Amino acid sequence: MELRHLQALTAISDHGTFSAAAEHLNTVQSNISAHVARLERELGTPLIDRANGRLTEEGTVVVARARRILSELDALVSDVAACKDEVTGTVRVGMIGTTARWLVPRLMDMAAKRHPKLRLLVVEGNTTGLEPQLASGQLDLAVLHLPVTGRDLVARLLFEEDLVLVVPHGHPMAHQLRPVMLEDLADMELLLPLPGTAFRDELDAVARPLGITLLPAAEIDGLRLIASLTFEGYGPAILPATAIPSFLRAQFHPLSIQGIPRRRVGVAQRSRGLPSAPTRALNELLKTVVGTADDRPDGVHVAD
Repeated sequence: MELRHLQALTAISDHGTFSAAAEHLNTVQSNISAHVARLERELGTPLIDRANGRLTEEGTVVVARARRILSELDALVSDVAACKDEVTGTVRVGMIGTTARWLVPRLMDMAAKRHPKLRLLVVEGNTTGLEPQLASGQLDLAVLHLPVTGRDLVARLLFEEDLVLVVPHGHPMAHQLRPVMLEDLADMELLLPLPGTAFRDELDAVARPLGITLLPAAEIDGLRLIASLTFEGYGPAILPATAIPSFLRAQFHPLSIQGIPRRRVGVAQRSRGLPSAPTRALNELLKTVVGTADDRPDGVHVAD
């Protein structure tokens, strides 16, 4: 079994076809076919169903292990370079959308200054979608809504964030001085996350004991999309404080809500294996960026 055999199978999984895998690996399709066939002979089982081009059950198991092996190889190369006091290599980080909007630019600036040979690969998504990518080795780190549910993952708190009711400038509640009470939301149609998502469950858990059922104008998968729709005039929403870009602050108002706990955002990684030097460096950069008080957005809170 050779690394190129595992690379070929993983590339097919990622890109869908033998030809696309060959293009990604800068080789020809016949080489990809030969590598996969060699791997199948050695393991004694088909790894790809030639009828539909999809991984078999055994192929899925092999790809999951292969990702970890290839990730460890990348980490080995990066760690050797780090012994020369030079962090180099790629780190793949997943990030929830509303956090990515303000955190990624600051992270890029600091990475360029401290580790100019560090390459960031950022994947935006929601917590539900990013967790399995992290567990399978497709990501090295992920900034997620806590708590994480994956058994093979560990996480630490990065920051807490205020949740606010976001309304346009002309809304009747836009300029009220007192905090919004949950009772004020009982008859207000809101753009809400889908039922069953962590954020929606938290909102419902706070409202239910008061006998309040939040009214959806629409139920949408993804806070980033909810925020975009709010800013386009489709209705108010309960959002993290950082969801409002600075250039829209004059048009939309974040109103504090009495009785809703802050959102907890953490950085997660796999519990097994040794993180690579680029992964460790990015972890430290995240701490530094979030901990820099004079550059932290309003509504973000970091424990002392």
